Amino acid sequence: MCGITGYISLGKEINHSNNFLDNAINSLNKRGPDNIGKYRNNFCELAHSRLSIIDTSSISNQPMIDISSRYVIIFNGEIYNYKILRKDLISLGYNFKTQSDTEVILYSYIHYKEKCVDLFDGFFAFCIYDLIERKSFIARDRFGIKPLYYSLNDERILFASELKSLLCYPIDKNIDRDALNLYFKFNYIPAPYSILESCKKLLPGECIIIDNSNVEFKKYYTYYPKEKSSDNYNKAKQKIENLLYNSVEKRMIADVPLGTFLSGGVDSSIISLIASRIKPDINTFSIGFPDEPLFDESKYAEQVAKHINSKHHTFNVTNKILYQNLDEILDYMDEPFADSSALNVFLLSKQTRQHVTVALSGDGADELFSGYNKHSALFFADKKSLQNAAIKKLGSVFNIMPQSRNSKLGNLGRKLSKLSKGLNLNKEDRYLSWASFMSDDTIRSLTNYDSLINPIKSTKVNGFNDYLFSDFSLVLPNDMLKKVDLMSMANSLEVRTPFLSHELVEYVFSLPESYKINSNDKKKILKDIYRKDMPENLFERNKHGFEVPLNKWYKKELKTYLNDKIFSNNLLVKHGYLKQDELLKMSYQLEKGSSGDIVFQTWALIVLEHWCSKNIF
Repeated sequence: MCGITGYISLGKEINHSNNFLDNAINSLNKRGPDNIGKYRNNFCELAHSRLSIIDTSSISNQPMIDISSRYVIIFNGEIYNYKILRKDLISLGYNFKTQSDTEVILYSYIHYKEKCVDLFDGFFAFCIYDLIERKSFIARDRFGIKPLYYSLNDERILFASELKSLLCYPIDKNIDRDALNLYFKFNYIPAPYSILESCKKLLPGECIIIDNSNVEFKKYYTYYPKEKSSDNYNKAKQKIENLLYNSVEKRMIADVPLGTFLSGGVDSSIISLIASRIKPDINTFSIGFPDEPLFDESKYAEQVAKHINSKHHTFNVTNKILYQNLDEILDYMDEPFADSSALNVFLLSKQTRQHVTVALSGDGADELFSGYNKHSALFFADKKSLQNAAIKKLGSVFNIMPQSRNSKLGNLGRKLSKLSKGLNLNKEDRYLSWASFMSDDTIRSLTNYDSLINPIKSTKVNGFNDYLFSDFSLVLPNDMLKKVDLMSMANSLEVRTPFLSHELVEYVFSLPESYKINSNDKKKILKDIYRKDMPENLFERNKHGFEVPLNKWYKKELKTYLNDKIFSNNLLVKHGYLKQDELLKMSYQLEKGSSGDIVFQTWALIVLEHWCSKNIF
């Protein structure tokens, strides 16, 4: 796990007299604190910050050049099947000087060219430059576990692991209004957009092929199954169990200490169980929230840890500790990102890094097996019933109920109100509505910009699996994986995701929806596989998210800040991006407590204002 950045000229020779590359790579030092390396010639500049995981010797530092001195690579990520690929390449006559997966990528490209990405089992973002022919190959992994930003014009292409690195180069810093609207809709900015017009994100499973001045973007991977599986339920259970075990085993390859996140939920518990079978003394890590008992699941994590006999570590996080870390977390955001649970992931990563360098997580299972409460609602809404009709009629009643995530009654009111509104929409619009935090009308009023782009190319829903496909395209890479990558890298911790083995993903997507969800349960097949191996109550509890006490902060610690910088004297109002009258309406709603999502909409304003004041205005 590392940070990469580079400048590739599409024509003119590069002026090396500036410090752009130095500043750009230094901004990524938390992603790779072990070494910084640079390569420069007349037409390219490449830099790498290293977090040593495999072959930690200095001979594996990057940028790495092949034995012929023709090709140079910078790489962020891990390739789990690198030993097999290395053996194959040796049989083809290639010689290796390191034990690293970086060198395997390099020689795989030399031999297979762009087809090399089809061979890699892992997560990555890398660039390989051909010094003789001035060709480059840049690629991002299948599911977007590792990020890659780029900025392209007629003269050059810049790229980096984080947007803050591109900000070190002389680029235009105009806000992309389409991206701004998407940000308010989802609380994150989905690829290929970034907050800046001049910068974009490479899509998951996408590569860039550069031949002198010619630049081609190519989608090399899609996870849509070519055909449906005919496996019966029991056979599917066995195959998933085998695939997941193999995935965990591969992801435990490391030359540094390794552990697992263990929240007490289904996904991380399963990963920790499998890891404990491979490494009986595995370290597991969770955080507790003594000030927020409604969301504190640490006792369940400790129960699972005792069951699997792991070396468990619980870190208690008070609201005071959360708030004390707020500025550091906001400062590290490379673009506006308003999933408030990022604060908790930051603190979990910070504490975990005191003990290990690599952690396994359960990310991806919710999108793959249908684990969100949203999925139950979508499944319910697709069924024509008297209950649906009644909920539609009672929408006005639900709208006046208390709506908040911080109490059981408020959360019920929030869910019923959102459910009743969604039932009146078609399937495609219903999915986007329930994935959103702000209505389209409110966004248009707030930003005074009518365009609202659909971030999913195909949202036609023919079956329940299409909802999961949409989550894999939208929520997983742009919210969940973005959050974990950014907050773990802020603490120099590598996080690996066994549920995102492409073999497992492709197989599960080929299975019928009935294996995953029914009227009584979500993640049905996953729970049925491991029910016999876990505490009885693990699968019976409702899903909880990583909640942050935003409401409490707004009433105390952040009240003055909200009044003085967010709802008045807002920088984005001064520069014409937001409308003051809509902010005043939001301020009134927040004070009145009349909307369950106004808390998160306000957080989006805070993150945006903080980022823009630091980087733009």
